[in-house]
Amino acid sequence: MRPPRSLPPIVNITNSTFYRHFPGSTSSSLHPNPPLFSGLNFSVPSATTFLSLLRGRLFCDPPRSRTYKIDDEGSRPARLPDQMIQYVGFNGGDALGGGPTAAAYLAARYESKREITDFSLRDFLLGNTELNALQKRDQPADPGHFERVVHDLRLTPLMDLPVTSLSNGQGRRARIARALLNKPELLLLDEPFMGLDPPTVAGLSPLLHDMAKTASPRLVLTARPQDPIPDWITHLLYLRSDCQVGAKGRKEDVLDSLRTYVKDVSKGALKEDSKMAVHNLIHVGKTLTAKGISGETLMEDAEPEATKSAFLQENEPQKSLGEPLVEMDGCRVAYNGKAVLGNWKQDVNGQEKPGLVWTVRRGERWGIFGPNGSGKTTILSLICSDHPQTYSLPIRLFGRSRLPEPGSGKLPLTIWDVQSRIGHSSPEIHQLMPRNLTVRQVLENAWADTFRSKAKLEGDSEKKVDAALRWFEAELNPSFAAHQTDAKSSLRDLEWADHYMFGELSFSAQRTALFLRATIKNPDVVVLDEACSGMDDGVRDKCLLFLEHGERKAYVTREDGSEAVVESEAAKRGEVRVGGLTAQQALICISHVREEIPDCVREWVCLPEANTGDAARFGRSRGALGRDEKGWMEIWGMGGGS
Repeated sequence: MRPPRSLPPIVNITNSTFYRHFPGSTSSSLHPNPPLFSGLNFSVPSATTFLSLLRGRLFCDPPRSRTYKIDDEGSRPARLPDQMIQYVGFNGGDALGGGPTAAAYLAARYESKREITDFSLRDFLLGNTELNALQKRDQPADPGHFERVVHDLRLTPLMDLPVTSLSNGQGRRARIARALLNKPELLLLDEPFMGLDPPTVAGLSPLLHDMAKTASPRLVLTARPQDPIPDWITHLLYLRSDCQVGAKGRKEDVLDSLRTYVKDVSKGALKEDSKMAVHNLIHVGKTLTAKGISGETLMEDAEPEATKSAFLQENEPQKSLGEPLVEMDGCRVAYNGKAVLGNWKQDVNGQEKPGLVWTVRRGERWGIFGPNGSGKTTILSLICSDHPQTYSLPIRLFGRSRLPEPGSGKLPLTIWDVQSRIGHSSPEIHQLMPRNLTVRQVLENAWADTFRSKAKLEGDSEKKVDAALRWFEAELNPSFAAHQTDAKSSLRDLEWADHYMFGELSFSAQRTALFLRATIKNPDVVVLDEACSGMDDGVRDKCLLFLEHGERKAYVTREDGSEAVVESEAAKRGEVRVGGLTAQQALICISHVREEIPDCVREWVCLPEANTGDAARFGRSRGALGRDEKGWMEIWGMGGGS
């Protein structure tokens, strides 16, 4: 959002090139240091790596070509960049409270405040997240400003709750509030809509608009191509995959330019730029308004009608299903008398039954939807036995209970039994995964009892790991050279997977590694909770294809620039080690972005907003939700879409 012209620029960049490491420093071939944003000219009058350069986290060459706002005498910065510029990221790489709360056990978020590190939202906003009592403060430096921020971001009723119990949407507002309390002149929001449900996105946007239209603070936000653009945004900057500026200027001009590019490529009138792949632009152009999402994407006209309808198979036959893997027979979860899941009565074969009644069978592919805070992640925590109330609720996993069943002759399930049969990827798993594990160790961890215990590789499991590493080398290996065309390149050794640590990977690569960890050993139940959130579009599509087909299918680019799915070379050679989902497995996924939902998902449950008393709604999609916006919006009760 561009503020009034009378305001001096906070950051000004003139003909600059940026580097992750100091340019010219000695580095091995395994740690490349390519130039980023070469010859950039940009100012903030008024994508994560780009925000890093604005806040001074990248090396600038020449150093003096990046300047910050100076004081009235023109002699020194008015405030230090870290004081003047506040960055708020939402990629899940750090805990809400930071510090001791980052390592909290997963189950802690599902019960009432009980640990000394379960800081309240008030403590979080005041900065009281240290255990040293001498460093705590009871009052903000500016009480009036504190109250205004808390009120404007609708946090007043939440002030005494533990931050670990906040929903995703509440956590977003809390992080923004903490940044605003520092009175920054520039607020950088890194993908603020990622992981939020459509209604919450529509509610957060006006709050950001109020900040932007007063230029207090000035606002820069990043978004993924599939994210709708708030209607109050005036200027856009589109970054290519090589960290160069593809287009910048007024929003309408940038969208028109990109629209023309997409149409020309689709018609064969223009050769596709490999750094501006058309498939990454497919979903650009949607507008976020106070009433929801509207407008057409850049590919709306370029995409053939036959392609649009190919995935909407009204009479698709339902496959025969196996025995139940998950059975919930009236589950209701409450903390201190306040229900967070199952606070309704559900019609079951003509009879009303209290709580959530739900069965997942082998071969089923489920999507769980609902507003932030409606209990989606709580359901998954019950399935994965991270939730303490799993033991007291009517839940059966793999035909057995977590507690002894007198007279049944069956032993109760242990936590190790459950985890060995479930593959799980989620923001919580991402937060807890040790950063010092190598890339290989992260994938092998699918066969381990804990994050740090030694993997028990059996049979062809090691070959599966090698196959996945080779299949995703371009996405997981930071030193991968795109220009490698040697026929032997795919057979290179995998030393890089033992060299690079999980913490050295980009956020998208980390999510890819965790996705593979959840799926690689073909567990009975695959649980994907926002597993693709934060991935680059091309990586996301490759992961979803790999989920269903493993090495058997691959993407190829046609002469006209479009992509197609074909039989892979590995399949033709009969060398497939990882074959994708089988009829013996069940899939359960959560996502607030339809493009991140696997095409195979058909069954869905949409949870109501917490404590409304409305029952969960169940349904079956007519086709792939990622290509059916109308069906997607109907699930959310937000109209028909386009």
